[in-house]
Amino acid sequence: MSDHHTYKKVEIIGSSRNSIDEAIRNALAEASRTIRNLEWFEMVDVRGHIENGQVGHYQVTLKVGFRITDS
Repeated sequence: MSDHHTYKKVEIIGSSRNSIDEAIRNALAEASRTIRNLEWFEMVDVRGHIENGQVGHYQVTLKVGFRITDS
């Protein structure tokens, strides 16, 4: 095991009809299906889609950090 770690960040966008929190959770759940060693996220942007004068979808842009395997 190494005495240091190396990380990488990628940007993802999550959405939800219900809330910002759910949009974050949806994005992280999907990312965790293909990215190993997820360790943190930063919310970079929040926006939404409007339908008939109401919030149709919440959208969040996240940067997620993960540790490179064996580092």
